[in-house]
Amino acid sequence: MAKEEGSADIGARLRAARERKGLTVLQSAEKLHMDARLLEALEASDFASLGADVYVRGHLRRYADLVGESGAELQTLYSGVTPASTPDLTRIPRADHNPEASPLLLPALITVVALALAGVVWWLGSLPRAKAHPVAATTQPANSVTVAGISPEPAHSALVPDLKDTGVGADSAGSTAGAPAPVIATTPAPTTAAPDGQVHLAFKVAEPSWIKVWDASDKALIDTMMASGSSRVVDGAAPLRVVVGNAHAVGLAVNGQLVNLDSLVRRRGDARFTVDAAGQLSATPQPARGQ
Repeated sequence: MAKEEGSADIGARLRAARERKGLTVLQSAEKLHMDARLLEALEASDFASLGADVYVRGHLRRYADLVGESGAELQTLYSGVTPASTPDLTRIPRADHNPEASPLLLPALITVVALALAGVVWWLGSLPRAKAHPVAATTQPANSVTVAGISPEPAHSALVPDLKDTGVGADSAGSTAGAPAPVIATTPAPTTAAPDGQVHLAFKVAEPSWIKVWDASDKALIDTMMASGSSRVVDGAAPLRVVVGNAHAVGLAVNGQLVNLDSLVRRRGDARFTVDAAGQLSATPQPARGQ
């Protein structure tokens, strides 16, 4: 009976306080932004319909503050009429244990993993593969002059420069992409030695090039445009004066020894030099006579 009387006292005090304020249930609910049925349940001490204990205490505190009642006293009264409740852990739902499903779990998991791996392998196999490009072995440029009985090496294309200063007309040279000069084989082999005071020159061109050679008496030994892949051998009394157009595309051997013209090539691509009786080359600063 004490519990019921305490419970009824809470509702009666809330109702009396509201009426002293001159408020209706609807007005109070509007001020509190609550459902009017919650306030009616509080005034009727119907706490069971309000849900959990924490909700009841919250509603009591807010309603008491609105109507001017003592929230602490109402909380004390509520504690006296409502025993502290503890959660019943035995009623927590738990998953049913199916002993028959356990033996099937491992095979199913293995199957899923196997299918996933098969999918990855298939996906990797379907990716386009880059085609392998063979790396060309480094070889000497082609179109080499046969010196001392050595066969020519494979060829590379070479640049034909502007040969205006060599006397070559615009129709004499073509436009090509740059490449190394042809290599003249110089492997030791029996050769015919040049007579005393004579110099033996061997030319091989990878691209069209104008070649001019004068001997010591200013006699022109060569004055021609050599076609791509052609070769020419000349002997003359030293010193020989030489003009080579498109020098990067020309291979030269002096007395059977390959020489490098790179240091003699001018900005326009031609080379002007003198060859002495010992086979040594020296740059010619000014154009030779007759050029």
